[in-house]
Amino acid sequence: MKIFSTGALVLCLAFICYTSRAQRLKLTDGSLSVLKDQKTISTDFAYDNMKVGKYDKEEDYVRNKTADYNKKEAGKGDTWAKNWVDDRQSRFEPKFNELLEKSSELSVKKNAKYTLIYKTSFTEPGFNIGIMRKNAETNGEAWIVETDNKSNVIAKISVQRALGRTFGGYDFDTGERISEAYADAAKALGNFIRKQ
Repeated sequence: MKIFSTGALVLCLAFICYTSRAQRLKLTDGSLSVLKDQKTISTDFAYDNMKVGKYDKEEDYVRNKTADYNKKEAGKGDTWAKNWVDDRQSRFEPKFNELLEKSSELSVKKNAKYTLIYKTSFTEPGFNIGIMRKNAETNGEAWIVETDNKSNVIAKISVQRALGRTFGGYDFDTGERISEAYADAAKALGNFIRKQ
């Protein structure tokens, strides 16, 4: 009996630790009722004033990381810096759109009446060196706006702790980890929108 209660306590503590790290979404302004009868939504992305890891400015992170990689191998940092930006359109945004469609029951289309603008405010790239790892993570805000008048903000949703992790832990590539964080954010946002 004592073994059972100890096991139950360990399970309970594990659940508390897991949920304390779980993603948090909150409607901070407006209402999502305009999306109720919609079949489509457009998406847009913003990375202005994004903090990265311990850096308050993304450009400081990129400059330091580029220099570190270039010291190890000429040109490697420059390639990394290009991929850092290119991954947004080639990996993060398509992954976001794919998961948003699956979880929200809305199709992502350019000519939709409303647009979801995902504004990333923080990115933790994480790392995976085989024997040790840290998940990628993003924070941001989703703004629902009129596509033809983007200054008309209908609603704002805060997204905290969207985690980037892959099954089996084979996410040695920074872009892969971060794209999974965008997938996590999109899935949660889609479910949030669908349930409103």
